[in-house]
Amino acid sequence: MTVDDLVAIAYVLDTTPAVLPSHIPIDMPEPEGPFATGLPSDVDQNELRAWIEGKTTLERQSRVNWWNERLARLRVRAAHHEEQLQGAYAELRELGDPAVQEADAPPVQRLQWRIQDGEHALNQSEVALALTEHRLGNLREGA
Repeated sequence: MTVDDLVAIAYVLDTTPAVLPSHIPIDMPEPEGPFATGLPSDVDQNELRAWIEGKTTLERQSRVNWWNERLARLRVRAAHHEEQLQGAYAELRELGDPAVQEADAPPVQRLQWRIQDGEHALNQSEVALALTEHRLGNLREGA
């Protein structure tokens, strides 16, 4: 494939040429080794995408910096989800026991859905934080 082909395909698909080689299906399992020949074996999908898009290099210090920035962003996201969840809990408490007993009432049900969504988002953020801290630790150990 030529660069011209890549540009034409990206245009037709209403995307950018950088997105095409960085597209990794969300349900693709983690490979046993590197994603591509010559890449470090510990490069994951997010880091690969960042490298292809020019947001990081594969030099160790650049990778450590990229993971530190990712960790900081995930901490902010987790704090936001925690704040949203605590706000929803407070709203539920303000409604009082009679409202909670009427759990099929639309406002209470919507609030309970919001709480479930918030708990899920917070759980996902905590998992992403733990994985990122683990990857960053491994990368620092290799230095």
